[in-house]
Amino acid sequence: MNQRVALVPASYVIFRRDNSVLLQLRQNTGYMDGHWATAAAGHVEAGESAEAAAIREAYEELGVRIAAEHLVPLTAMHRFKPQGSPLEQRVDFFFSADLWAGEPRIMEGDKAADLQWFSLNALPEVIVPHERYVLECLLTGMAPIVNIDMGTPVTP
Repeated sequence: MNQRVALVPASYVIFRRDNSVLLQLRQNTGYMDGHWATAAAGHVEAGESAEAAAIREAYEELGVRIAAEHLVPLTAMHRFKPQGSPLEQRVDFFFSADLWAGEPRIMEGDKAADLQWFSLNALPEVIVPHERYVLECLLTGMAPIVNIDMGTPVTP
């Protein structure tokens, strides 16, 4: 009998200004340190919706407030490892926002080394791979649900 999958959910907010996105440089997190990543992201907590997690993470990581009506759902991404443990099964909810209250700034200096705006046409070389996939799809279009085998390279 197959083991049940226990998905680990996370929410991501892609902050947009015209054709630019706000990215943070990860440090001291234990995961993809030295890579650029969406400016606000994190695990969905018990009893919390994906949308509420996105709003919370934007405030915790950037000090900005986003109204729920200003979050635009982009895609849900199921990341998995065939024959992987149940904890290697992830579901990521990506949202975009182009309206928020406050000026984004690094709130967790121990986890983020930098915060910068980048054109979607000139993204930095080193970005968390599954997040790069979503950022590149912003230019070409994106499926509402994406499945990513974490054992193979991620390309749009």
